[in-house]
Amino acid sequence: MNAATLPIISMTSLESAAGLAALREAASEVGFFYLTDHGLSEAAQQRYLALTRTFFQLPTAVKQTIDMIHSPHFRGYNALGSEMTAGRLDAREQFDWMNEELALAPDQLRSPWQKLIGPNLWPSAMPSLKPALTQLQQTMSHITVNLLQKLCLALGVTSNALDHTLGSQPYTHAKLIRYPAQQAQQQGVGAHKDPGYLTLVLQDAQSGLKVERGNEWVNVAPIPGALVVNIGELLELASNGFLKATNHKVESPTGGIERYSIAFFMAAQLSATVPVLPLPSHLKARALGPSTDPNNPLLTDVGNNVLKGRLRSHPQVTRKHYCDDQLRHLLAKSFAHLPTNEICNECLA
Repeated sequence: MNAATLPIISMTSLESAAGLAALREAASEVGFFYLTDHGLSEAAQQRYLALTRTFFQLPTAVKQTIDMIHSPHFRGYNALGSEMTAGRLDAREQFDWMNEELALAPDQLRSPWQKLIGPNLWPSAMPSLKPALTQLQQTMSHITVNLLQKLCLALGVTSNALDHTLGSQPYTHAKLIRYPAQQAQQQGVGAHKDPGYLTLVLQDAQSGLKVERGNEWVNVAPIPGALVVNIGELLELASNGFLKATNHKVESPTGGIERYSIAFFMAAQLSATVPVLPLPSHLKARALGPSTDPNNPLLTDVGNNVLKGRLRSHPQVTRKHYCDDQLRHLLAKSFAHLPTNEICNECLA
């Protein structure tokens, strides 16, 4: 696949029936598309990518002061080889931030996902990072909420059919990502699907993102100014499988070239349960149920669906912050029905 064959959707086209039809086809047949005319200028994108490069150029000791190991909420810096996908270490360096919130006291926790709620970690050596990324978070949130409402219209339901799951603001999770050059091609991030409603990816000129189509992996070449959008598991659940959450991965760059990107994930509030939308009959007939993976079942309760991915991806954070007696009890109660114990053997023991 090249830039000409991956669907290109203009946000401005979604005011028309033809535009909504094109969106519906892209989201149901491919699960990935480019989004243009979205309101985040190419110049602004370049400024955010420049900020990303500046962050990763900070001294290692400075970045380690905000290492994710210090955050029970899975926020902060991850050095190369700190995150796992599909059971293997990823060759990427990254910084994660989410909604800025106050953490709950231990005696307030009723479900393990509530421990995801909390503040971000920001580097004091780079004070410009917090306001810039907070603004980006607001902009991306606006784009994804607008796009989610257009997707609802494309599915033949009201534009606000999923608004009640968002509340006053959606749950958001974003990453600054650096893929350093490798001697030989390897897993930058392994094959996976995203757990939320929608993902936006802002990528530099270096390719590497690949999407699974049938029995092959096809390249998602960067298009200047365009954001890459992919459908998440929650939309696959909400559409009973009509929309597709598609496997994707990133291969590490070689030849001395690095790749920088920013990924933004939007989901329902962690406390929400995803409904199945009442699709019109002609679409409902094509909705054959969400995909199933016995090692990674989809959960309609958003908090637990998000948490299981974080626990698996960051085992060092899991061991430090989720293995006390209280969390072991809550995890066992929430995840006892899952046929997988690799979330955290210590916590599920």
